[in-house]
Amino acid sequence: MTPGRPVPPPLALQIPLAEDAGTASPLEGRLAAARGAVSSTGGLVPLTVARRAPKADDVEIAIEFCGLCHSDVHATRGEWGTQNYPLVPGHEIVGRVSRVGSDVDDFAPGDLVGVGCIVDSCRECESCREGLEQYCERGMTGTYGAKDARNGDSITQGGYASSVVVDRRYVLRVPENLDPAAVAPLLCAGITTFSPLSHFGVEEGDVVGVVGLGGLGHMAVKLAKAMGAEVRVFTTSESKVSAALELGADAVILSRDEDAMAAANRSIDLIIDTVAAPHDLNPFFRTLHRDGALFQLGLPSDAMPPVNPGALIRRRIAYAGSLIGGIAETQEMLDFCAEHGVVSDVEIVGADQLNDAYDRMVAGDVKYRFVLDTTTLQAPAERADA
Repeated sequence: MTPGRPVPPPLALQIPLAEDAGTASPLEGRLAAARGAVSSTGGLVPLTVARRAPKADDVEIAIEFCGLCHSDVHATRGEWGTQNYPLVPGHEIVGRVSRVGSDVDDFAPGDLVGVGCIVDSCRECESCREGLEQYCERGMTGTYGAKDARNGDSITQGGYASSVVVDRRYVLRVPENLDPAAVAPLLCAGITTFSPLSHFGVEEGDVVGVVGLGGLGHMAVKLAKAMGAEVRVFTTSESKVSAALELGADAVILSRDEDAMAAANRSIDLIIDTVAAPHDLNPFFRTLHRDGALFQLGLPSDAMPPVNPGALIRRRIAYAGSLIGGIAETQEMLDFCAEHGVVSDVEIVGADQLNDAYDRMVAGDVKYRFVLDTTTLQAPAERADA
């Protein structure tokens, strides 16, 4: 393996902020039907969202499917601090282009496209210029719940809606040979696991360990297998053994079994840790070869047990984190998935099932991602809630 980055994209084009940009457009804004939260305790309710008129570089998308991410639950329930309400979540968006701005020549009405977690960034810092918009030094603009500096600091509203308008630089082309509903979670869970696998240079013959078998974990298994790796899943639950093998894992290690963990000593090149609850990492470090790495993707809400530096030092092990992926890398991931037939395992839900789906996500009762069918949304009202 050779750690590194994907082929860098061209430098991002700079455009002025909203106060300096010409916003006149022959196109009109539209109202979109949506589901969102108006408080931290009221659940998801029908809303109407005002979408801006597409500007010269904008793409309007008629949304068909939107994945449900656990971060949507945290955000709408106010578990990540003060939130702006009303709030429409959703950052795993797939749909068809309905209109484009006058300067858009890379997308056309009818194209199958996607939007992930990022709808803007500064486009000027080192990270943005390297195609790593998720690490924008001024802060990326999230698909929902973020101030949109190029559009009057309005709060972005996400994909649990019938439409969305996004700058073309942050729109992705979805391969037509993939199931669009099953593609939606790739725009978060897929790129979140693809990015560290790609950064570490996983290739045929490598051994990849995956800790946890939820929405992120099942994508890590599929993607690592498609890259040619041998995949071993760590789980605390015997009930996950058959599920991991069905997904393509070559072996399953019960992490609470000290003998099984000892047998795995120095056998793995890279570990993708997807668990979002506090857990001891030191036993997993012992399973890594010299120069191995553990990438932390799950973000526990409480403190983790301390890491023993000796475990890292004795084998030159790297302990790293990784955040989603940039736009170019996300497109690379979609093209890779099209080539290898990789999509998420999904359960499609209607708008009236969203609150139940949230409760089931919290309980871990989903195999492995929920996706909203936006045709089940109500018609928009005559005036916008957000």
